[in-house]
Amino acid sequence: MPIEEKQAQSLLPAELQAILRCLNCGSKLDSDGGGGYVCSACKRAYPFVNGIARFVDAQHYAASFGFQWHRYQKTQLDHDDVREADLNFRMKTALRPEDLKGKLVLDVGCGMGRFAEVATAWGARVVGIDLSAAAEVAAKNLADREFVAFQADVFALPFAPDSFDLIYSMGVLHHTPDCEAAVKTLGKYLKPGGILAVWLYSGYNKWYRFSDFWRRYTHKMKPETLHSVLKVAVPVLYNTQEVLRKVPLVGRPAAGLLHHVFPVNRQSTPEARMLDTFDWYSPKYQSKHTYEQVFRWYEAMGMEDMRIGEFSIAVRGRKPLR
Repeated sequence: MPIEEKQAQSLLPAELQAILRCLNCGSKLDSDGGGGYVCSACKRAYPFVNGIARFVDAQHYAASFGFQWHRYQKTQLDHDDVREADLNFRMKTALRPEDLKGKLVLDVGCGMGRFAEVATAWGARVVGIDLSAAAEVAAKNLADREFVAFQADVFALPFAPDSFDLIYSMGVLHHTPDCEAAVKTLGKYLKPGGILAVWLYSGYNKWYRFSDFWRRYTHKMKPETLHSVLKVAVPVLYNTQEVLRKVPLVGRPAAGLLHHVFPVNRQSTPEARMLDTFDWYSPKYQSKHTYEQVFRWYEAMGMEDMRIGEFSIAVRGRKPLR
């Protein structure tokens, strides 16, 4: 292995040691020698449990995502000739490999590591945070990458201001109690000149209205129970729609009506359909947004050079150098 590669691989631990901060008092954190951290001032401990350091004591409103990504640990990872995560990352961030190469990057809501895998393949050193236990899965999936996962809350991140060259969050912040506040809190962790890229659910499309209605009830179910219900419902609804589509004249409108009232994902594989449909119905929070809203948030943070991605709602901007 070339000397340069060894040096690159050694950067992340030192960078983390420099930017980690106590949630209590803001002081620097020291390693506890076992993978966790302890505050150098107030002595608050952040333990290392099941492969990751913990900066929260519960999953709170994100428990369904912990279940989801433990159940579907590798479903969305790229493999062989399937490069869907890579394509989605490009479309939903307007970023390219040259934007990430050699950069220290924060993945907010890393899940099982789908997009962190892309970012590390592009040459970034990535810190992934997730409120749920999905961070455990990301740590396992990307154990051979320049990647570290923490369980942490976007509203209370254990980092010093001006720490990251780039921050991205894909399909996550609209699942928080306050998406606007979540987006705005990320700006302070960017270095001057750093990039913030977010992708949120669109407020322009109305096809999801019935899934919003059903989610009033489904989000209250235990994730295991909801998953069991959907294991029966999704194949039935999907196959019924496929049969209806073949019926002359009235078939397609009937299939469309069924999909509108009882939406199920239409991915090509049964496992992916189950995963994405569960993702629709399980979260407690799921807000929808417009470009006008998100641009106002970025402007309020003082961001500049704002651009949109190819798949709404995708917005990126740059923190001013001054």
